[in-house]
Amino acid sequence: MVQGTTSDAGKSILVTAICRILYRHGIKVAPFKPQNMALNSAVTEDGGEIGRAQAVQAQACCIAASTDMNPVLLKPNSDTGAQVIVHGKAIANMDADFYHNHKPKLLNSVLASHERLSQAYQAVVVEGAGSPAEINLRARDIANMGFAEKADCPVIIVADIDRGGVFAHLTGTLDCLSESEKNRVQGFVINRFRGDIKLLEPGLDWLQEKTGKPVLAVIPYIENLHIEAEDAISIKVQAKGDNTLKVVVPVLPRISNHTDFDALALHPQVDFEFIKDPKKFHGCDLLILPGSKSVIGDYKWLRDSGWASIIEKHLRYGGKLMGICGGLQMLGKHIHDPLAIEGHEESVAALGFLDFATTLAAQKQLLNVSGIVMDSLVTLRGYEIHAGVSSGPAFERCLFDLGDHQDGVMSHDQQVLGTYVHGVFDGADMLNYLLQWAGLDGVDAFDYQQHQDQEIERLADAVESVLSIETLKGLLDL
Repeated sequence: MVQGTTSDAGKSILVTAICRILYRHGIKVAPFKPQNMALNSAVTEDGGEIGRAQAVQAQACCIAASTDMNPVLLKPNSDTGAQVIVHGKAIANMDADFYHNHKPKLLNSVLASHERLSQAYQAVVVEGAGSPAEINLRARDIANMGFAEKADCPVIIVADIDRGGVFAHLTGTLDCLSESEKNRVQGFVINRFRGDIKLLEPGLDWLQEKTGKPVLAVIPYIENLHIEAEDAISIKVQAKGDNTLKVVVPVLPRISNHTDFDALALHPQVDFEFIKDPKKFHGCDLLILPGSKSVIGDYKWLRDSGWASIIEKHLRYGGKLMGICGGLQMLGKHIHDPLAIEGHEESVAALGFLDFATTLAAQKQLLNVSGIVMDSLVTLRGYEIHAGVSSGPAFERCLFDLGDHQDGVMSHDQQVLGTYVHGVFDGADMLNYLLQWAGLDGVDAFDYQQHQDQEIERLADAVESVLSIETLKGLLDL
């Protein structure tokens, strides 16, 4: 099990690397995260919902993702509450205190999933959540040492030296553990190191002398590495050439599945930017409304913060507008919530650029989809995660044929496009089609899916250069 001194210390990245290293050495391996809190999610082959990071880790193992890889997923819908998803299906919305008391009931689900994976694979690499040093969350813990103790799982702890204070992070974390938990820790991994390793060695010697735990590896800083983010928005804006398309995505308070835009941000001809404050918007060619965990609340924020008037001006100036999932719902005339799915029974008048209305429903739609753009050979693949049904004249002629249903709507003037399909930019054909629609001339070929795998390979190369397969086999008792 990989645990971390903090959030974003490198747990997800390290698990991804270890999974690919083991796979390359012929070991049948699967990832596992007992409890994940994230608004980036994926749909598994068995029709459930898990954290996006575990889907990426399954990709590193070259296996299909399953709900057992992330048995408990929390999708925050407020500062104190979240939708609780168990074995891929939403069971309830819970506030933090209720969920904290409910966790012991979920432990059996977590252990059952881990046992099924352990029976099916030679190795299971487990990712913790946050930090085991979060004293306020230790009671009833199922995400870190609480799980490790129940599953009798050896632990390594990773820390990010790029943040500073790495020795304090590691020694402080260890000091917060019980004796049995300390004994479970097999060693440390220091992540994102830049510079001359010889200057670090005195600190490594001191750390081992003080804690009795070895530093198993010091992972070098990997420039411009792109592995899909578990939750935090991490895309960095990079300078591009002259022939570029400017794309902006407003950062909604409950933005979900922002990994939809990774392929755009990495495309050599796209100048991509996430913007939260509308005052920092200075025009673009394509503006995209992203998915949302709280679509009515996020739409009200969009309206009240000034983004709605900016969008109207953007269209008057000839810009293109797109909406994905919750963003699609905002493009219609109304959003209705008669069952109070989002906490209040209400209806709101939405942007009104497309002639349809959406009614939020109790049953969530979870689908992996594939198909074509109508009247063309352009293919698309992706997934749907939404708790709403949209209908109206705009849907009488859809853009995409997905086999058992259709999707995708466009305004008569072809300025506004909406779809429920997440990952719609990931395939090379569809990416080219959408960039051409948005106004980019002479689109360069870019295969994002191939790029993803190349990045996983690059990560695995860097980690294996300092963390040997023999060490990993020893930790896994192989």
